[in-house]
Amino acid sequence: MPATVERNFIDILGLKTLYLKAGPANGRPIFMLHGGSPGTCSNLNWKHNIDALAEAGFTVYAFDQPGFGDTAAPTDHSMEFRVVHAIAFVKAIGATSFDLAGNSMGAYIAARIALEFPKAGRLLLISSSTLAPKGSAAAQAKSDAHNAGLRSYEPSLEAMRALTKNTFLRQEMATEAVIRERYEMSAGARYEAAQARLRAAPARSMVPDLPKLTMETLILWGADDHGAAVERALLLFQALPKAELHVFNNCAHWVHWDQAERFNNLVTGFLARSL
Repeated sequence: MPATVERNFIDILGLKTLYLKAGPANGRPIFMLHGGSPGTCSNLNWKHNIDALAEAGFTVYAFDQPGFGDTAAPTDHSMEFRVVHAIAFVKAIGATSFDLAGNSMGAYIAARIALEFPKAGRLLLISSSTLAPKGSAAAQAKSDAHNAGLRSYEPSLEAMRALTKNTFLRQEMATEAVIRERYEMSAGARYEAAQARLRAAPARSMVPDLPKLTMETLILWGADDHGAAVERALLLFQALPKAELHVFNNCAHWVHWDQAERFNNLVTGFLARSL
């Protein structure tokens, strides 16, 4: 049976912040960080994964970052503020030990949280050019071209249809319902916030800090990612002291959608191992 997903709001640093919660009250907490592409939010990003984690006995917390989804827009749109907001959210929940999962830019934020909490358990990093070392000129060019496409997005159903079809390898997942939901999450004040993020200070490189992430880490990557070359997954794997790497064939940027069942099985097994 699908897990019951609660929608809650909490004040974090003066921002009305939406978070989803699912799973048993006494389960091990896992905080899930969505990415930064147009129209993303916790409900959309983790739609195919929250139930599986909750049913496996974990207590899932997935929150909308500032200016995304149903969380209020901040005055500071920098990545640094998103990190500070995320750390404040974790502290507000009050978990003493927990796991972290992040997709794309969310993986960068998850890694930053892990540095702040010595008792953080395991770390899941999904398809993150923001976090991984740059790699070859070809890999960087691939990332730059992908990011340029995201930056040029202007809200419309047609533009969101093209963007979403580029997110997944399995084109049947880009349904009209998904496209409309993502479009609605990309328009109006959310689009204004996205434009402000483009003008804000970029994320600082985490490459010098990667060896400090000494917890067990599972890196998940799609072989057919349009923006994040597989070579960068390998560089990230080599930089982390206790990492495992799984590359999925027939899979693009949203591994947790394109290969949802395999992703869920792999992740729940990884998280269930004794610490």
